[in-house]
Amino acid sequence: MKLSERAHGINPSPTLAIDAKAKQMLKDGMDVIGFGAGEPDFDTPEVIKDEAIAALKKGETKYTPASGTVQLKEAVCLKMERDHGLKYAPNQVVICCGAKHALYNLFQVICDPGDEVVIPGPYWVSYSEQVLLAGAKPVIVPTCEAAGFKMTAAQFREAITPRTVALILNSPSNPTGTVYSREELEAIAAIAVEKQITVVSDEIYEKLLYEGEHVSIASLGQAIKDLTIIINGVAKTYAMTGWRIGYAVGDAKIIKAIGDLQSHSTSNPTSFCQSASAYAIAHPPTAEIEKMVGEFHSRRDYMVEKVNQIPGLSCRKPEGAFYVFVNMSGLIGKRFDGVPITDGDKLADLLLQRSNVAVVPGSGFGAPEYFRLSYATSRAKIEKGLERIAQFVARCS
Repeated sequence: MKLSERAHGINPSPTLAIDAKAKQMLKDGMDVIGFGAGEPDFDTPEVIKDEAIAALKKGETKYTPASGTVQLKEAVCLKMERDHGLKYAPNQVVICCGAKHALYNLFQVICDPGDEVVIPGPYWVSYSEQVLLAGAKPVIVPTCEAAGFKMTAAQFREAITPRTVALILNSPSNPTGTVYSREELEAIAAIAVEKQITVVSDEIYEKLLYEGEHVSIASLGQAIKDLTIIINGVAKTYAMTGWRIGYAVGDAKIIKAIGDLQSHSTSNPTSFCQSASAYAIAHPPTAEIEKMVGEFHSRRDYMVEKVNQIPGLSCRKPEGAFYVFVNMSGLIGKRFDGVPITDGDKLADLLLQRSNVAVVPGSGFGAPEYFRLSYATSRAKIEKGLERIAQFVARCS
């Protein structure tokens, strides 16, 4: 049977592929340490689960409006004003089947063939793929570790062409954990306003912060607010990855277009999950969130210290999210049992096959000399996995 050209061009998500391999090896009885998945290892707080159960018992098992319930949209509006001082109306909010789905829908409604979207690299693996699926061209702006993996305003200006329609900002960032400062965002916002470029602000990791502050670029004035589409969801903050609730907030015309598109694809997100998410957002379980963030903070410090003790590997200390982006360039040209290490992909393959450690190679993030470790797993597994990596590296020559 024939596949479309679009289907031929899709590259599978390396993070999900690595996670699937690790889970299959575990199922086969192998002792695998997985550093791949980007989801908290904490359970969803009981108060949120109780709300979902109550919604089920009340019969909230039917279709809702395709763009989401008014209840959840109002909760998102409440959150935006509470957390960022931003006022939105429910018609400026669309509820999707996860933040990834919100992003996909957004690019489908703002991009035409030949348009360009600026993406600072390293970048989350799905950004470029989703832009390509919308018929547009991802324009990658390389950043360096020495500069904290941040795109400067000057780099942004240089990347803009007459075909530029959007910029993607992700702060805190996946995979680097980078957090943009208020001053850095102000400089970028000024250019976006000058050139009238839409800013896609992916804020899914906003609450997983260990240094500095999270600033939504939309909060920096009415002009940039009018150009910004905020993407967020409940997955990371409330450990609700499997609930598949995300949202987009911004210009009512774009939000309506996303809702119209969704009405012909997935239709509404799961009804009772929307009720539980509305409760979580309106009444955040602060103690549980603080406990989770505190544990991530401790794991981050441990992982960064241990990685930097392994010869040939190094990393910066991320300010947010739950990833460490490891520079493995010191191992390029070395061999493991005679097998040459050429880049992060080869290292990741060898670590999985020879040491039963699953890491995500950096090529999918646009950085082939790196790999990503997630510390959204237990301290015991982190210790065991890093020890295996250290033993693996010690055998390289």
